[in-house]
Amino acid sequence: MHDEQEPLADWARHREERRHASKSKKRAVPLTEGPHRGHHVAPDAPRVTQEWIGTEWETVSLVSNLAEAKSALYPPQPTEQKATEWDRPALEKGRGRHRKPTPAEDREQ
Repeated sequence: MHDEQEPLADWARHREERRHASKSKKRAVPLTEGPHRGHHVAPDAPRVTQEWIGTEWETVSLVSNLAEAKSALYPPQPTEQKATEWDRPALEKGRGRHRKPTPAEDREQ
């Protein structure tokens, strides 16, 4: 055994953190015979969507094909609103401070 063992309370806390991080993982399993292959093999096959609850996969729903499974597993994320033209600061005239002046401009100054 190790001389420096982790205290039981710390071990239990780390274990719960790892289990909590693995929860809510989702997958779609095709309802076909034989070994489960890649999702692209039978895109029209019905599928079961499952969620990992920490100890086993729990069935969530039954869908008719791969497209429905993807929409169930990966719902669209809310989009951020982009700033409209009037929200942005106006650009001033000139070439900008980040550009080096040309040698002709150096002579003028």
